[in-house]
Amino acid sequence: MIGAMKLFLPSARATNILLIVGFCSLGYALYIRYMAIEQSSVGLACAAGLDTWLCRSRAVIAMLFKHSVFGFGALAVALLQLLRPSLTLFAVALALTCLGIVLYNVQLSSLAAGLLALSFARRAPAPE
Repeated sequence: MIGAMKLFLPSARATNILLIVGFCSLGYALYIRYMAIEQSSVGLACAAGLDTWLCRSRAVIAMLFKHSVFGFGALAVALLQLLRPSLTLFAVALALTCLGIVLYNVQLSSLAAGLLALSFARRAPAPE
């Protein structure tokens, strides 16, 4: 006899960890976007040759979002999460989705967010 289908749902402790991951990545993305990327004074200082961690992270993040790395990464990990649900994949996909939505990769990252929502309708993996 086939038992009841158990869906992929994180426990209360895992949900708290996922909330921390989501809010930290969202906060970092907002900080980088509004304090480093869109600030004209920071852009001028970095273009003039200022060598600080903010200028280096600004250059790396700008290169990543120009090539849609956050969006494609979020979509790839969300597809893996949909195929084989796990908390680790969910946390990585959530972080990349938050980064992608704030850092100009909205289309692919919002598709990844939809796939993450669909992953809650998947059956939980069988214990090994």
